[in-house]
Amino acid sequence: MNPTDEKLKAETVKWIEKIKPIVEKLSAVDENGQAMLTNMNAYINDSKHFLGREDYIRSFEAIIWAWAIYENCKELGVINEQ
Repeated sequence: MNPTDEKLKAETVKWIEKIKPIVEKLSAVDENGQAMLTNMNAYINDSKHFLGREDYIRSFEAIIWAWAIYENCKELGVINEQ
């Protein structure tokens, strides 16, 4: 594996691991929040899928989208963190 792939893989794994305990504590406030949580989880799963296929760019991109959705949900107040 080349150094760039190694770095992408390591960063992706780090961010997947960081989001796992957060997602477990989230609940939606309303239908919009539920839709956002569904999308966030889909991107997390996509990230894991691409990681398994050694497609590190798409995997990293997907986990970054998941984090962006999480941050937007917090700002919009459509999720609860317990």
